[in-house]
Amino acid sequence: MRTESGTGQPERLRPAVIVAIALPVLLAVAVAAISITLRIRGVTGDTTPPPAETGPLAVAPVNAPGAGTPECAALLAALPSTLPGDGGTLPSRPQAAPAQPGVLAWAASPRPVVLRCGMPRPAELNPTSALLEVNGVRWLQLTDAAPDSALTSYVAVDRPVYVVLTAPNAAGSGPLQVVSDTIRTTLPAAPVAVR
Repeated sequence: MRTESGTGQPERLRPAVIVAIALPVLLAVAVAAISITLRIRGVTGDTTPPPAETGPLAVAPVNAPGAGTPECAALLAALPSTLPGDGGTLPSRPQAAPAQPGVLAWAASPRPVVLRCGMPRPAELNPTSALLEVNGVRWLQLTDAAPDSALTSYVAVDRPVYVVLTAPNAAGSGPLQVVSDTIRTTLPAAPVAVR
Protein backbone atom coordinates (compact mmCIF):
# COMPACT_ATOMS: atom_id res chain seq x y z
CA MET A 1 0.00 0.00 0.00
CA ARG A 2 1.38 3.40 -1.03
CA THR A 3 1.25 6.30 1.37
CA GLU A 4 1.61 10.03 0.92
CA SER A 5 4.90 11.44 1.81
CA GLY A 6 4.98 12.18 5.51
CA THR A 7 1.28 11.66 6.37
CA GLY A 8 0.96 7.98 6.74
CA GLN A 9 -2.50 8.03 5.02
CA PRO A 10 -3.21 5.84 2.02
CA GLU A 11 -3.72 7.89 -1.15
CA ARG A 12 -7.03 6.21 -1.93
CA LEU A 13 -8.53 7.43 1.38
CA ARG A 14 -7.83 11.09 0.61
CA PRO A 15 -10.92 11.59 -1.68
CA ALA A 16 -13.19 10.00 0.94
CA VAL A 17 -11.88 12.41 3.60
CA ILE A 18 -12.40 15.37 1.28
CA VAL A 19 -16.00 14.28 0.56
CA ALA A 20 -16.68 13.68 4.26
CA ILE A 21 -15.56 17.23 5.06
CA ALA A 22 -17.03 18.95 2.00
CA LEU A 23 -20.51 17.38 2.10
CA PRO A 24 -21.65 18.87 5.45
CA VAL A 25 -20.18 22.25 4.44
CA LEU A 26 -22.07 22.20 1.13
CA LEU A 27 -25.27 21.17 2.92
CA ALA A 28 -24.96 24.05 5.40
CA VAL A 29 -24.36 26.53 2.55
CA ALA A 30 -27.41 25.21 0.64
CA VAL A 31 -29.68 25.50 3.71
CA ALA A 32 -28.45 29.04 4.39
CA ALA A 33 -29.02 30.05 0.74
CA ILE A 34 -32.57 28.67 0.75
CA SER A 35 -33.35 30.43 4.04
CA ILE A 36 -32.03 33.76 2.76
CA THR A 37 -33.98 33.39 -0.49
CA LEU A 38 -37.23 32.67 1.36
CA ARG A 39 -36.76 35.65 3.67
CA ILE A 40 -36.08 37.96 0.74
CA ARG A 41 -39.28 36.74 -0.92
CA GLY A 42 -41.25 37.18 2.31
CA VAL A 43 -41.82 33.48 2.93
CA THR A 44 -40.98 32.45 6.48
CA GLY A 45 -41.85 29.61 8.80
CA ASP A 46 -43.45 32.14 11.16
CA THR A 47 -46.99 30.97 11.94
CA THR A 48 -47.97 33.93 14.12
CA PRO A 49 -51.14 35.55 12.78
CA PRO A 50 -50.88 39.03 11.33
CA PRO A 51 -51.81 41.85 13.70
CA ALA A 52 -55.53 42.54 13.99
CA GLU A 53 -56.91 45.45 12.02
CA THR A 54 -58.25 48.17 14.29
CA GLY A 55 -59.63 50.68 11.78
CA PRO A 56 -63.31 51.14 10.96
CA LEU A 57 -65.03 47.90 9.96
CA ALA A 58 -67.43 47.84 7.04
CA VAL A 59 -70.37 45.74 8.24
CA ALA A 60 -72.71 44.34 5.61
CA PRO A 61 -76.37 45.18 6.17
CA VAL A 62 -78.50 42.16 7.06
CA ASN A 63 -82.09 41.58 8.08
CA ALA A 64 -82.12 42.34 11.81
CA PRO A 65 -85.74 43.15 12.71
CA GLY A 66 -85.03 43.53 16.44
CA ALA A 67 -81.83 45.62 16.16
CA GLY A 68 -83.61 48.80 17.27
CA THR A 69 -85.38 47.29 20.28
CA PRO A 70 -84.78 48.49 23.86
CA GLU A 71 -83.34 45.02 24.63
CA CYS A 72 -80.63 45.42 22.00
CA ALA A 73 -79.90 48.99 23.11
CA ALA A 74 -79.46 47.77 26.71
CA LEU A 75 -77.22 44.89 25.66
CA LEU A 76 -74.98 47.01 23.43
CA ALA A 77 -74.60 49.61 26.19
CA ALA A 78 -73.64 46.92 28.73
CA LEU A 79 -71.02 45.14 26.61
CA PRO A 80 -67.38 45.94 27.46
CA SER A 81 -65.10 47.87 25.12
CA THR A 82 -62.54 45.03 25.24
CA LEU A 83 -62.84 41.26 25.20
CA PRO A 84 -60.33 38.66 26.33
CA GLY A 85 -58.78 36.54 23.59
CA ASP A 86 -56.13 33.84 23.43
CA GLY A 87 -53.66 36.37 22.03
CA GLY A 88 -54.44 39.06 24.64
CA THR A 89 -57.07 41.78 24.89
CA LEU A 90 -59.32 42.45 21.89
CA PRO A 91 -60.14 46.20 21.64
CA SER A 92 -63.41 47.49 20.26
CA ARG A 93 -63.46 48.33 16.58
CA PRO A 94 -65.61 51.15 15.17
CA GLN A 95 -67.98 50.63 12.26
CA ALA A 96 -67.41 52.34 8.94
CA ALA A 97 -70.26 54.57 7.74
CA PRO A 98 -73.05 53.80 7.35
CA ALA A 99 -73.08 52.05 10.73
CA GLN A 100 -75.49 49.13 11.07
CA PRO A 101 -77.86 49.13 14.07
CA GLY A 102 -77.43 46.41 16.69
CA VAL A 103 -73.78 45.71 15.82
CA LEU A 104 -70.57 45.85 17.85
CA ALA A 105 -67.13 44.62 16.77
CA TRP A 106 -63.77 43.92 18.38
CA ALA A 107 -60.39 43.68 16.67
CA ALA A 108 -59.09 40.11 16.32
CA SER A 109 -57.01 38.17 13.84
CA PRO A 110 -57.57 36.82 11.23
CA ARG A 111 -61.11 38.29 11.33
CA PRO A 112 -62.86 40.55 13.86
CA VAL A 113 -65.29 39.40 16.54
CA VAL A 114 -68.73 40.70 15.52
CA LEU A 115 -71.90 40.78 17.62
CA ARG A 116 -75.30 41.34 15.99
CA CYS A 117 -78.38 41.86 18.13
CA GLY A 118 -81.98 41.53 16.96
CA MET A 119 -81.48 38.85 14.34
CA PRO A 120 -84.33 36.61 13.11
CA ARG A 121 -84.79 33.14 14.59
CA PRO A 122 -82.17 30.87 12.98
CA ALA A 123 -83.57 28.31 10.54
CA GLU A 124 -81.16 25.72 12.00
CA LEU A 125 -82.97 25.84 15.38
CA ASN A 126 -85.28 22.83 15.68
CA PRO A 127 -86.45 20.40 18.41
CA THR A 128 -83.32 18.25 18.01
CA SER A 129 -80.76 21.08 17.95
CA ALA A 130 -77.85 20.59 20.31
CA LEU A 131 -77.49 23.70 22.43
CA LEU A 132 -74.39 24.82 24.26
CA GLU A 133 -74.84 26.47 27.66
CA VAL A 134 -72.23 29.08 28.59
CA ASN A 135 -72.54 30.97 31.87
CA GLY A 136 -76.32 30.55 31.97
CA VAL A 137 -77.01 31.42 28.31
CA ARG A 138 -78.07 28.81 25.75
CA TRP A 139 -76.35 29.04 22.37
CA LEU A 140 -76.83 27.35 19.02
CA GLN A 141 -73.40 26.83 17.47
CA LEU A 142 -73.21 27.35 13.71
CA THR A 143 -70.06 26.33 11.88
CA ASP A 144 -69.18 27.81 8.53
CA ALA A 145 -69.72 25.39 5.65
CA ALA A 146 -66.48 26.51 3.99
CA PRO A 147 -63.67 24.00 4.40
CA ASP A 148 -61.02 25.03 6.93
CA SER A 149 -63.14 27.98 8.08
CA ALA A 150 -61.49 30.05 10.78
CA LEU A 151 -64.82 31.38 12.13
CA THR A 152 -67.62 30.06 14.31
CA SER A 153 -70.97 31.75 14.99
CA TYR A 154 -73.09 31.32 18.10
CA VAL A 155 -76.74 32.35 18.41
CA ALA A 156 -78.18 33.09 21.87
CA VAL A 157 -81.59 31.43 21.63
CA ASP A 158 -83.07 31.83 25.13
CA ARG A 159 -83.54 35.61 25.32
CA PRO A 160 -86.25 38.00 24.04
CA VAL A 161 -84.00 38.87 21.05
CA TYR A 162 -81.61 36.68 19.10
CA VAL A 163 -77.96 37.64 19.50
CA VAL A 164 -75.31 36.30 17.10
CA LEU A 165 -71.64 36.31 18.04
CA THR A 166 -69.16 35.44 15.26
CA ALA A 167 -65.56 34.98 16.30
CA PRO A 168 -62.35 33.59 14.85
CA ASN A 169 -61.53 30.20 16.34
CA ALA A 170 -58.10 31.55 17.30
CA ALA A 171 -59.72 34.01 19.73
CA GLY A 172 -60.56 31.18 22.12
CA SER A 173 -63.60 31.05 24.41
CA GLY A 174 -63.06 34.41 26.14
CA PRO A 175 -65.36 36.46 23.86
CA LEU A 176 -68.22 33.95 24.22
CA GLN A 177 -67.86 33.83 28.00
CA VAL A 178 -67.86 37.61 28.47
CA VAL A 179 -70.77 38.12 26.06
CA SER A 180 -72.68 35.33 27.86
CA ASP A 181 -72.15 37.05 31.22
CA THR A 182 -73.39 40.36 29.81
CA ILE A 183 -76.45 38.77 28.18
CA ARG A 184 -77.31 36.90 31.39
CA THR A 185 -77.24 40.09 33.46
CA THR A 186 -78.90 42.35 30.86
CA LEU A 187 -81.59 40.30 29.11
CA PRO A 188 -84.18 38.12 30.87
CA ALA A 189 -84.25 34.43 30.03
CA ALA A 190 -87.01 33.27 27.66
CA PRO A 191 -88.18 29.87 26.45
CA VAL A 192 -86.35 28.53 23.42
CA ALA A 193 -88.68 28.77 20.39
CA VAL A 194 -87.78 25.75 18.29
CA ARG A 195 -90.60 26.33 15.77
